[in-house]
Amino acid sequence: MSPSIDDITSANLMALDLDLADRWAAIDALADLLERDGRLTDKESYVAAVRAREEETGGTAMEMGIAIPHAKSAGVSQAGVAFGRANSAVDFGDAEADLIFLIAAPEGEHSLHVTVLQQLARRLIHERFRTALREARTPEDAFNVIREEVNISK
Repeated sequence: MSPSIDDITSANLMALDLDLADRWAAIDALADLLERDGRLTDKESYVAAVRAREEETGGTAMEMGIAIPHAKSAGVSQAGVAFGRANSAVDFGDAEADLIFLIAAPEGEHSLHVTVLQQLARRLIHERFRTALREARTPEDAFNVIREEVNISK
């Protein structure tokens, strides 16, 4: 059975109104959420994999203020998605982002993180979705917006 959005994220993995110096601070802050939620066994190796991917690709920013840094790592015990909303846009290589999704996938996981990435990207092109995330007042509100919009079991 395919995992649902509830299997990979929750209100515990949402952080709103983040003051971030740069994309590395964003990745660290969101990786902290994944670690506290028990999804990482080795935060340092996971963050190193994300950083390497960011540097290799030039950044994971999309247009419209979105970034989706991601990596597979042996330091990930359970796939997860953390979401952060920055108080001011952060440089993610090709563009700045205030809506940041950090995707963690276990080493050897070949499809789940790609499915999550595709589904997020498909929804994030819609202004209504981005606006709802920017206007969310609580982590629960942000999670509910994501839960309503993103279907990974397709």
